[in-house]
Amino acid sequence: MGEEVKLFTTWSSPYGLRVIWALNLKGIQYQTLDENILQKSSSLLKYNPVYKKVPVLVHNGKPISESLFILEYLDETWKDQYLLLPQHPHDRARARFWAKFGDDKVLQTIAFGIVGKEGKEQEEAVCEARENLKYVEEELKGNKFFGGDQIGIVDLALGWLGYYIAVFEEVVGFKIIDQQKFPFLTEWMKEFASLPFIKETWPPFRKLVARFVEFRKSHLLKAKSNI
Repeated sequence: MGEEVKLFTTWSSPYGLRVIWALNLKGIQYQTLDENILQKSSSLLKYNPVYKKVPVLVHNGKPISESLFILEYLDETWKDQYLLLPQHPHDRARARFWAKFGDDKVLQTIAFGIVGKEGKEQEEAVCEARENLKYVEEELKGNKFFGGDQIGIVDLALGWLGYYIAVFEEVVGFKIIDQQKFPFLTEWMKEFASLPFIKETWPPFRKLVARFVEFRKSHLLKAKSNI
């Protein structure tokens, strides 16, 4: 049976990258459709009319949105090609928990808290982000990857840390993750980011910095206009 797989994403999206990594791990042939987030295509609006955002996976004409849901869909659909989730129900539940924690707590507090704020609000976000990262450090302790000896869904969900954290640190002008405080996490970040199939997918560093400088300006401006 012929499989038609399309991925709507945008070059700077860490959410889209995790789907690309999963597709590559599973050896699935796919077409990437790069979206301009300021001028969304009619196809994207058709396939994701509710949230109107990337990434969206379209498999044989049927769309799936939200990156973590896409990863689970890929695992259920291509069961014989590199499993992202553990087989035991308890382990699967834990993996889902940490993947969601990565999005709801780690990414949110760093991107929207530290990068998107300034002054006291930023200081509070730094404290919150580092508290969240302590939990991640403890979960990783003793393992090469969050999935054990091989990459799993949690590694893909948190994989942006291996590259984007340096981008965010440059944008805000200070260190967010200290190697002494987070030895296991920083080692994992280096290991994950340097894997050949991961390394080749990273967006240009300077271009990404410029993108998030604009992101920061936009959020600070919006915050001031709401005062």
